[in-house]
Amino acid sequence: MLQRVSGCMLVILAAAASVATAELTVDEALALFPTGDDVAIRYDEDGRLQLEAAIEALETALGVTPLFEHTDESAYMALEIPAEKKAWVNRLSQAYYTLGDLFLTGTDAKKAAFTRGQYWGLKSLRMSAAFVAAEVRHGFVAAARQETDVAALYWTYGNWARKDEYDPLGAIARNDPPKLVALVERALEVDEAYMAYGSYRALAAFWGGLPPLPLIPYGQNLPRALSYICPVIDEPAYCADCASCPVDPDADAYFENRLIFAEYYLMKKKLWSEAARVLQGILDEPIGDRHPLYNAYCQERARGLLAEVESRL
Repeated sequence: MLQRVSGCMLVILAAAASVATAELTVDEALALFPTGDDVAIRYDEDGRLQLEAAIEALETALGVTPLFEHTDESAYMALEIPAEKKAWVNRLSQAYYTLGDLFLTGTDAKKAAFTRGQYWGLKSLRMSAAFVAAEVRHGFVAAARQETDVAALYWTYGNWARKDEYDPLGAIARNDPPKLVALVERALEVDEAYMAYGSYRALAAFWGGLPPLPLIPYGQNLPRALSYICPVIDEPAYCADCASCPVDPDADAYFENRLIFAEYYLMKKKLWSEAARVLQGILDEPIGDRHPLYNAYCQERARGLLAEVESRL
C-alpha cells in the first residue's frame, strides 16, 4: 500500500508553513523530507520558500560556503562529509530535483537546479567505498549496478535525466543513457516501492521520451514504456499481459503515475481521446492529504496537457 499521510505529517506541514519566510535549522530542514516520500511542503510560494530555506540550511551544515562553485562537479567531490550525514546529501539531491521540477521557470534556472541535484547525488554515491572501487575498476555502470542506497540512485537518475532533456542528442553522444538506465533499474531492484513506485514511472518516461530514432539502442520504445507504467496504473485494457498489474491497489492515488501514462504513452501514440480520458480523471479527483505536493502539481500539468489534447480531437 502507498504510505498514507499520518497526523504527524500534517503537523510537519503546518509547522513548516509557519517558518516559510524564516531561516530553518538543520532539524527543521530534515523534517521536511520524510523517508521515501515527497517533500512535506505545499505547491505554492510558501512551499518554494521552505524548500529554498531547507537547501540553504543543509548546504551550510555540509560546508558549502558563499565561494562554493556550484557548477563544478569536483567541488562537490572535494567536500569532506561524514558518512553519517550521507542521508543529508540525498535530501539535497531530492530538494534540487523538486525545486527544478515544480517551482522554477526557464531553461537556465531549471537546468542549473538539476545539475546541482545530479552532483549531490553523485557525491552521495561516491561516499560509498564500494561504489568508488567498482567505478574505478569497472566503470560507472558496473558501480551503479551494485549500489544499495536507493535514494542516491533514484535522485541522481532523476536530476541527470531531467538535465539531459535539454540536450537529448548530446546526452546520447556522451553515452549518458546506459548510465541512467543502470541507476534507475538498480533503484527498482533495491526498493520498487520507493517514492510511490517512482522507478516504474521514471523508466516509462525514459523510454517514452527518447527521440524516435530508428536502429539505435536508446531510441524511443513505446512498448517498453508501457511495460514499465502498467504496474502502477489500473488500465486492464492496455495492461492485459501483466498478471500483477497494478502492483498496488492504491497506485492511482499518486496522480503522476497516470500523468506519465497519458504523456509518454497515449499522447506519443496519438491516442487523443484516451489521453483526454486519463487526464480528465486526474482533474476530477480531489488532491487529498496523502500526496499534497505532487498531486497538486500533476493537476496543473494535466490541465495544460488536456488543453493540448483537446486541440487535436
